[in-house]
Amino acid sequence: MGRTTLSKTLVWKALALGAGLGLGMLSYPVHATPASGGDTVQGLYEVLLSTMKNGRILGQSGRFTQLDLVIRRSFDIASMARLSVGPSWAGLSEAQRQQMTESFARYISATYADRFDSYAGQKLEVTGEQPAASGVMVKSQIIKASGEPVKVDYMMHRNGDSWLISDIYLDGAISEVATRRSEFSTILRNEGIDGLIAALNRKADILTGTTAKAL
Repeated sequence: MGRTTLSKTLVWKALALGAGLGLGMLSYPVHATPASGGDTVQGLYEVLLSTMKNGRILGQSGRFTQLDLVIRRSFDIASMARLSVGPSWAGLSEAQRQQMTESFARYISATYADRFDSYAGQKLEVTGEQPAASGVMVKSQIIKASGEPVKVDYMMHRNGDSWLISDIYLDGAISEVATRRSEFSTILRNEGIDGLIAALNRKADILTGTTAKAL
């Protein structure tokens, strides 16, 4: 990045919990189209669990390919990219917005593929959901091997027939979007939007051994 580096946030570190994270079976029913925010989170967790159990066989690029599909289906990538960029989003061209959204999606997927690389028996449990101003908050906790719980909650909103993740909160307070926005602001100030797009794609390339496709 010249270079400003992209760090792993506390949310990603907590989600990783060392060698891996085992995901408990959740109580929500499975639907082709998520009927609730919990359904979306369950679908994400099931793919994560499968990916982790086959992590070494899949390898880094294989995990990325498998997780990229569910990440794009489960997250409101466009909204998260816009909020992470902040006020300067209004001045971007449509092409820059598309490139930023795509690079942000690759970055999220690559980070998940890097962190959720193996299965070690820990559990993640959905504990409920509650109404929120913009949708619902799906509550969950990660249970470490030591038995220590870590709260990880998902802000969800409805998009047509689906429920999408718009933010992740660690310990009920630390916003993933706000953390990214703070981190990205330095790159935007020093290198502009093109520098941020390049930084996100470069990080994804390093983590996965893949290369960004031209839009």
